[in-house]
Amino acid sequence: MPRPALFVRAALWLWFAAAIAGGYYLVLQRLAPIALPVLIIGLSALALYVYFRLPGLRDWLDNLDPLTLVQLHLTRFIGGYFIVLFYRGDLPYAFAVPAGIGELFVALLAVGLVTIPLDPARQRQYLTRWNLIGLIEMMVLTVSAARIYAAHPPQLRALTHLPLSLLPLFLFPLLIATHVMIFARLLRR
Repeated sequence: MPRPALFVRAALWLWFAAAIAGGYYLVLQRLAPIALPVLIIGLSALALYVYFRLPGLRDWLDNLDPLTLVQLHLTRFIGGYFIVLFYRGDLPYAFAVPAGIGELFVALLAVGLVTIPLDPARQRQYLTRWNLIGLIEMMVLTVSAARIYAAHPPQLRALTHLPLSLLPLFLFPLLIATHVMIFARLLRR
């Protein structure tokens, strides 16, 4: 296995372990409401800093099939659970339903992208469109969560402890970072 692959795996496992610890110790409940979007964007920026500053790592990631990065976004089926949490009374409608529908939509588009065989030109075109839609949806979700959390933090309490605390502490920053990586890769080619 190439060294960049080992580095990526080790870094992701360490980040995941730190996110679990953060959720276990309820770190998000102790932070000011503004910290939630700052944390998501900050972790995304850190992942992108590593990607852009380590040429060996960047080259290795850029040589992966782009659909490998898209497959990570299949985790966005979590949007269905947001809707379940709304019906259970654990998340407000203003966040759960729009975010849930948006996440499900992006995940379904990702399924189509990774399963339908396309010629390279069409795949690039669809990848670009999917990536733009997915990044915009993730930004809207983050802003919506920040707005609701700032106005009334208890409404998003479900996102501050395990297992859902893994979303702002790990998954959402990783998804944002992969969207930017895909754009960078598309622009270079």
